Amino acid sequence: MQFQEQIQRHFLASIETKQNAMSVLAPTIEHASDLMVQSLLSGGKILSCGNGGSAGDAQHFSSELLNRFERERPSLPAIALTTDSSTVTSIANDYSYNEVFSKQIRALGNPGDVLLAISTSGNSANVVQAIQAAHDREMRVVALSGKDGGDMYRLLQAEDVEIRVPSTVTARIQEVHLLAIHCLCDLIDTQIFGALE
Repeated sequence: MQFQEQIQRHFLASIETKQNAMSVLAPTIEHASDLMVQSLLSGGKILSCGNGGSAGDAQHFSSELLNRFERERPSLPAIALTTDSSTVTSIANDYSYNEVFSKQIRALGNPGDVLLAISTSGNSANVVQAIQAAHDREMRVVALSGKDGGDMYRLLQAEDVEIRVPSTVTARIQEVHLLAIHCLCDLIDTQIFGALE
């Protein structure tokens, strides 16, 4: 019974965090979806990056756009910068792990593209450098963060969007990041292809 109570505490903490985040994040999630839709409709693409669980979230988002979310529709252009192990390890080996995303962005990013930068703390050095590279390439940034926004927050420009989860607990932040990603996918689909009947 003790472990079941522990499990229930996790569920309740997750529910509470999501309830606290709902009204705070709804406007920024909507704004981020508008930015992404504008890019996609203009022939742009969305690059995504993060480390660990955030790398998984970057890949999850990319797969939902490239394949499908909850409906049949044409594929949308998205690239997770976390998936090419040869590229990531060669950059880390020859230069620095801090550059594994920024070097890819300098090669693949174009003006009008969007970077989805994910870091629960906002302090991941390679994600921070990715934001800098995106700005150099005249890309806009959607930052998924938590805590106080960290170094990522200080780099964001007026046309960027930060979706900052109001929590200091990494697991809770990650849970809300996944929900925010699903909201983004749904809003992108709705704005481009219309509401589901």
